[in-house]
This record gives sequence, C-alpha cells and structure tokens, in this order.
Amino acid sequence: MALVLYVSFTVRVTEWRTHFRRTMNELDSKANMRAIDSLLNYETVKYFGNERFEAGRYDESMRRWEAAAVRSQTSLSLLNVGQACIIATAITLIVWRATAGVADGSLTIGDLVLINAFMIQLYIPLNFLGVLYREIKQGLADLERMFGLLDEHREVDDGPGARALALAVEGAGPQVRFEAVEFAYQPEREILHGVDFTIAPGTTTAVVGPSGAGKSTLARLLFRFYDVTGGRITIDGQDIRDLTQQSLRAAIGIVPQDTVLFNDSLIYNIRYGRPDASEDQVVQAVRAAQLEPFIARLPAGYETTVGERGLKLSGGEKQRVAIARMLLKNPPILVLDEATSALDSRNEQAIQGALRAAAAHRTTLVIAHRLSTVVDADQILVMQDGRIVERGTHASLLAAGGVYAQMWIAQADARRRGEMPD
Repeated sequence: MALVLYVSFTVRVTEWRTHFRRTMNELDSKANMRAIDSLLNYETVKYFGNERFEAGRYDESMRRWEAAAVRSQTSLSLLNVGQACIIATAITLIVWRATAGVADGSLTIGDLVLINAFMIQLYIPLNFLGVLYREIKQGLADLERMFGLLDEHREVDDGPGARALALAVEGAGPQVRFEAVEFAYQPEREILHGVDFTIAPGTTTAVVGPSGAGKSTLARLLFRFYDVTGGRITIDGQDIRDLTQQSLRAAIGIVPQDTVLFNDSLIYNIRYGRPDASEDQVVQAVRAAQLEPFIARLPAGYETTVGERGLKLSGGEKQRVAIARMLLKNPPILVLDEATSALDSRNEQAIQGALRAAAAHRTTLVIAHRLSTVVDADQILVMQDGRIVERGTHASLLAAGGVYAQMWIAQADARRRGEMPD
C-alpha cells in the first residue's frame, strides 16, 4: 500500500511541477525576447522616451516568471517532503509492527533486524528512482522548445536528389529566367502575377516601380528564401528547386537595401563574403567600394568594431561594407537591391562605376527606385501591383511615354526642387 501511494504521489506531483516548469520556461523566453527587442531597437525607444514603458514591460514579464518559479520550487519542496513522509511513515509502521511481534514472542530480534534491513534496501533505491524520474521530467520540459524546433517543418528544403548548380560557361554570367512566376506569402494575398522575363548571360536587367510592387520579392525568390507558388525560376535551364541551396546561393552575390552587419570588426564583416580571401583581394574590394579613406581615418582601422547590427556605422558606410563584401565574393550572378540608396551623390557616382565594372561579364539584377541609376541597363522592367507593365531600354521606354516616362518626369521635377539627389 505504501509503495503504491509513494509512486502515485510522485507521479502526480511531478506532473504538476512539470506544468509550472513549462510555464516558467515560456515566461523566461518572453522576458528575454522583450529585453533583446528593446535593446536592439534602443534608438526607437529613446526617440519616443519610452524607457520607463519598456522597463515596466520587462518587470511585468519578470514578475510573472518569478511567480511561476516560486510555484515550481514550492511543488519541488512539497514533492521532497511528501516522499520523505511516505517513506518515514511506512518504515515506522512496519518497524513498530515488528517490534510488537518481538514483544509478544511471535518474532525474534533477528527477524526485526531482517525486516529493518529489508525496508532500508527497498526504500532507498525507491527514493533514488523518484528523484531520477523528477529530474528526467524536468529535463524534458526544459528541452521541449528544442524538440519543437527539430520537429518544425522547413518550408524550403533541398529535395531528394538535389544537385549542385552547373554553369554552362564556367566563370561567366549564366542565363536567369523567370517563367510565369506566381507567388504569395499568404494564399489570400497574391504578390506576383505571371512575372515572365529573361536576363541574358552577362547582361544587366533593372526592375523599377513603386514601393510594394514586388521588386524585392524577385531577389528573395532567386535566393530561394521562398519557393514560387506557380511557374518556375531557372539558371542556365536548371530549375532552382532541383538545386542544392548551398550551390545556388554560392553563385549569387547581393547588396541588400537594409545591410545587417555582425557585432565584430570591419575586416570580419568584409571577409564574410569569402573567408579564405587573401589580404590583397580584401584591399582591392575595399578600394572598389570607396571604403579605404574611411578605414584610414579610424584609429583601429580594419579592427574597428561595427556594433550590434552595424549601429556604429552610418547608412552609407554600412552599404559600402556590403558592396565590398559582395565584390570579394565575386559571384557570377549579382543582385543589387537599392545598392546605393544611402550614399551621397559624389560617392554614389564613384561606386556606380565600380558596380558597373563588377557587373561586366556577369548576370546582374538591379532593383532600384531612382531611375537615374539604371539608365545604362540592357533591359528595364517596370512593375506595378506584382505585374510587369512595361519593358525595354531607357530610350525606348521614354519614347513610349508610358509609366516609366511619367516616373522619369516626376523624379526629374523632384531633383529640380531638391527633393531627390541627382
């Protein structure tokens, strides 16, 4: 009876404690997320003077975590006390009964010693098993989040038999083709509608249009951060869904609109494009990205720490680091997503020359808002609401007098008014 009571009590209280432990872990994760989020976005917090508000949110999360931790510890104490009481009570009753048997002559002193030794050998291992069961359940509760991540379905994964990308001409830009591409982040919100175009080997195709037209989505699909919901994307005739992600992304270099850097040195972030690059190759990439004068002014030079997400650098400096990183990678396909949007006119003109030189003999996709940066493109696509509404060269699109021509006139007027840089 005591054995059944011990096991039943241990299981029930351990399940109860596991519930509190799980709640404590969830609240701890939420508190950490709030702290990290407010620290990463400290500028926004200070802009609006919401330090007290963020501290209050964190304190509230920690108070809830503290309450759950106290309940978890209380249940542990209850479990320990309960197990000890059950064992002590059971041993006391059995020894008392054996002592009564010795007193009335039905048992000998040797029988009493035997019963006592038997009970000790039974309940000490049983107590150890109870502690072990409790620790295993606690460990499983702590590992639940990791198990959840392992069981998470990967939206984009290498298919069975995925092969490495094979370029038709090694060292030269391949042909990139979007064939009737459809895409939606959510089924009820379609982003791209039958987008169809080809970037010929070694040429530059620019995509322009208003914000929300789906321009940057093209780059994400080319990198295969998402899979198309209709149509396909090919590189030299190979569907990118049939390729390994490693080989696909190794062939593409990007300068993103929002450059994110590691909280490490400048040289680390530049070398991230190709960690095995030589010092001469790094210097050449730095010069081409117009970074050398900036680095020369820094007391620590290449070893200067850029801060969390590159917060110690200006927008233009971060963008030049991204350009140097891309040039160092030296891929056959380039994606330039507003690559010079954070630069002043003087630096932009110098870097545009470097980018044009880098794009020579490579297949290049340029995503731009300022039309003046894409006038030399071999092909310009104008997108609206996820569709290509016009395509052609700069001269032919101006002559057509359509959407592109209207955008050009509007931006020219903005430049004359000083609302947009040249």
